[in-house]
Amino acid sequence: MKIDLHIHSNYSDGVLSVFQIIDEAVKNKVQIISITDHDSIKGYSKKLFDYAKEKNITLIPGVEISTKYQGFGVHILGYNIDLNNEKLNNLLENSQKNRIDYLENVANKLRNFGFEINTHKLKELESVTKAHIALDVIKNENNKELLLSIFGKIPNKGLFIETLLNENCPCYVKKESISLKEVSLVIKNAGGLVFIAHPVAYHYEDNVNEETILKLAKEINADGIETGYVYITKNNEVVNESKLWQKFANENNLLTSIGSHFHKEDGLHPTIGLNDYKLSLIHISEPTRRVVI
Repeated sequence: MKIDLHIHSNYSDGVLSVFQIIDEAVKNKVQIISITDHDSIKGYSKKLFDYAKEKNITLIPGVEISTKYQGFGVHILGYNIDLNNEKLNNLLENSQKNRIDYLENVANKLRNFGFEINTHKLKELESVTKAHIALDVIKNENNKELLLSIFGKIPNKGLFIETLLNENCPCYVKKESISLKEVSLVIKNAGGLVFIAHPVAYHYEDNVNEETILKLAKEINADGIETGYVYITKNNEVVNESKLWQKFANENNLLTSIGSHFHKEDGLHPTIGLNDYKLSLIHISEPTRRVVI
């Protein structure tokens, strides 16, 4: 059995539609997936669940919610959520509003820095992220000269974000975020499981250690952590610390999950099902019968 519980569609910062994601899962021989768009569950519909069933794909309702902990950004994955839960939908609506406010403020800083940015186009997206902002700037031919003067080349989105948009960078803007504890409580209220997404990323991007991750997990009563994950650095280096985080989960009685964090095929980042990386951490919990790998 192959599982992938961290996939993004074009409802957030992915490229494929939710139906194309189902098709990719079939092609890659993946049996169970979750589409976990940023602060959005709008990709889910009865039509999508029917299509997944038709293709013999088990589709687990999921979402990835952005928040903060001790000054660094944290992403929380919610699985098996009730998509009609009122508190969850209200939280996601507020989070989307925060993203639009953030976009406006970042755009002003980027323009002052000399870049052109199409906020009108970006506002049309269901869930605008740093990745969307970075790509809009990078792909604009009118920004080419300034990009070359700063980076010496046309940067990828990761390098652009870590150089200009992250904390302590020239165009950094603090984004209002919903508290970590509220995110956890709302997911649980919606009948979901709370997982900490890609801890390896916090280590490499914010120098966060295992002790801090454990403290975080305890404070929000996390159900699990995403251990089966391949991290790509801003220099396109591949980091696989799955065994380390699997050991961490085992020692701290946390469930484990596996996810490609798929956005698009680019020849470097994992594809749906992580076919290009040998990771397998799978079991189905009883008696709840929830997929928790």
